[in-house]
Amino acid sequence: MKTILKLLGVLLALAGIVWILQGVNLLPGSFMTGQIQWAVYGAMALAAGLALFFLANRRRSPPE
Repeated sequence: MKTILKLLGVLLALAGIVWILQGVNLLPGSFMTGQIQWAVYGAMALAAGLALFFLANRRRSPPE
């Protein structure tokens, strides 16, 4: 399960990076190019992906 969550986190973060680059017009070729709202959505996706990845990496403490 941790591996799946890590993979999803990485994929979401990569998608966020692409959306940011398209939103700020650095990666042309899409309907998202030059639309600042996609840069904002990308930043949110990047943050969510990184959070998911790092939360999946946390060690669980043993029950007391």
